[in-house]
Amino acid sequence: MKSIYSDDYIHIVSVLRAVRKNKNITQSEMASLLNVTQSFISKVENCERRLDVIEFLSWIDALEISVSDVLPNRYLHK
Repeated sequence: MKSIYSDDYIHIVSVLRAVRKNKNITQSEMASLLNVTQSFISKVENCERRLDVIEFLSWIDALEISVSDVLPNRYLHK
């Protein structure tokens, strides 16, 4: 099934998931950091639910990374 999300959005979600895993943070722990449910984390990471801008900023804050760590390179040089 083709995703309704752009390649750039899928890239962002993939990076968020990879960073979470590299930091050994479980979905449940991430949910606790964001004050959401584990199923919310799962749905975002599986592209079943889209993050809004505020949720995205909260997510990168919880992971202690910057926006530039997540965005595709082509958006960083404008």
